[in-house]
Amino acid sequence: MQRSSSMRHIWMRRSAIQRRRIKRVLIGAFAASAVLVDAGAAAAQAAAANEQVAISTPPAGSAAWVADHSLGRALPDPATADATTVAAFFASLTPEQTLRLVAEYPLVVGNLDGAPVETRYQANRVAIAAERDRARARAADQKLDATTRALATSRANDSEGLLAKGRQILAFDPRGRGLVSEVYGDLGSAQRVSVLVPGSDADLAHFDQTADPLRSPAGMARALVAEEHRQAADGHTAVIAWTGYVTPSGLGPDAVTSRLADVAAPRLERLLAGLAVTSAPDAPPTLFCHSYGSVVCGVAAPKIHDTRTTDVVVFGSPGMGVQGAAELGEGVRVWATRNPTDWIGNVPYLEVGGLGHGSDPTGRDFGAVEISSAGAAGHTGYLSPGTASLHNFGSIALGDYGDVTHPQS
Repeated sequence: MQRSSSMRHIWMRRSAIQRRRIKRVLIGAFAASAVLVDAGAAAAQAAAANEQVAISTPPAGSAAWVADHSLGRALPDPATADATTVAAFFASLTPEQTLRLVAEYPLVVGNLDGAPVETRYQANRVAIAAERDRARARAADQKLDATTRALATSRANDSEGLLAKGRQILAFDPRGRGLVSEVYGDLGSAQRVSVLVPGSDADLAHFDQTADPLRSPAGMARALVAEEHRQAADGHTAVIAWTGYVTPSGLGPDAVTSRLADVAAPRLERLLAGLAVTSAPDAPPTLFCHSYGSVVCGVAAPKIHDTRTTDVVVFGSPGMGVQGAAELGEGVRVWATRNPTDWIGNVPYLEVGGLGHGSDPTGRDFGAVEISSAGAAGHTGYLSPGTASLHNFGSIALGDYGDVTHPQS
């Protein structure tokens, strides 16, 4: 009996060692594949990568909000209230009551799916201004070290940029690397709505980049809405750049597991539930999922569709966490593309012990509708002007499926 127990212990130890070796091999394979294509940037990212702390709890101020009974009734709990309940609550408020809640709990109101979008824009301006001022104070604090002050200066500048006239910030959370989502267009009148779900390295500091805009969620969203207007000048559309989850940093361990996607998916589901009660498009929002964002969309897909079909477009995808589109549910139609120069095509399309993201969405047997990305280059070139992928994204967003082009067989 003692010998059997000893042998079992040895076997379990060897299995654990083997699992760790498999993990190291897969992580190395993902990083090395990218390094072969872009040695400098990918290697630097892989070396600097750290596991990220996912944000799953309501924003700051939520505890005080729940404890506030000054209106003579309970306020909807940000952790549990559904979008319909939130919408009904705000519909029952007077303008004065709404303004007071915005002033006292801007982070709660600004992130509450189901609240009126204009109210959320207003609340987020208050929250962003407060974060800018807090960061400026830290930047000027000589008791802090130079690196901390420099980071505070960057945070203040990033926050200030979001306060520019005309910007519509649907969500803002300064915790960690910072979460931010922005609307382009009028959600109230939009007949077609698109949600852009970005991949690794998307956060407040990288939300809107001027040097290489298509590497940022804001730049991609602007390119998509511009294409929609080019194809349908009189169309009523809106695009949401949704950095509503903690994304992987670089090509480290987070990029090869679904851990962050598993936390992100319910947040994406709440966003869509909120849009269902605060906007009225002709069709469910179309999801455009880039890189690791396609893993998020894959996890969320089985719970996001209703009686109408939801279009999910994945590009530069490492996989959706499934072996085929059928696993995502009958109400989901997957469109997929990857250009030949995208390094993501060199990563292993597999899943072993929770590592990797399953089959290639552009594969013949996956079950997605493959679309052309002719003219696109690299991992972030899919929304470049003149590319087939940008044209196709615009057509799908508008519901003009007959205008979509496909790769030549």
